Amino acid sequence: MKPLTVRSLLALCGCLCGMLAQASTLPQELRASVPAAVLSGQATMSFWGIEIYAASLWVAPGFADSAYERSVFGLELVYLRDFKGADIAKRSIVEMQGQEVLHPELRARWETQMRALFPDVKAGDRISGVHQPDMGAVFWCNGRMLGEIRDPAFSKRFFGIWLAPQTSQPQLRQALLTRSTASGVLPR
Repeated sequence: MKPLTVRSLLALCGCLCGMLAQASTLPQELRASVPAAVLSGQATMSFWGIEIYAASLWVAPGFADSAYERSVFGLELVYLRDFKGADIAKRSIVEMQGQEVLHPELRARWETQMRALFPDVKAGDRISGVHQPDMGAVFWCNGRMLGEIRDPAFSKRFFGIWLAPQTSQPQLRQALLTRSTASGVLPR
């Protein structure tokens, strides 16, 4: 193995800086909805040591975590494994149900809407969503608009998966709300 030269160290530093800059750049699809957004926090979700996705929360000035449902914000998930869209919808309903019991008809309606919206994802794919208070949620996959669910109660519960005090992942919530660019791996 060759020793590192100053040139190769500089090149490596340049690559790392580029990756960090890319990780902390507001995704294009979120710019129109949350133009003044700043990165609040990032974390990697894992389950039994298997990394699932990397999450980034983008918030506008005035965002308050205690009243997240009253603010416009964006959440970006970069999947680290392949998943079927139906499985994403099903798990989302389970997590939403954990915040407060959902009426069976409402649970069925929301799961149907998410199944129609969320595509199958491969490792590296990005699903981004914007919470719009009093309106609902808009979603994109890899920068391509998927659609929206015009239901403020859905949007509050969906984004509550990550941001509600009742989340099943309090460490993930805390990391997303740090208002720093530090990432952490969160075991489950």
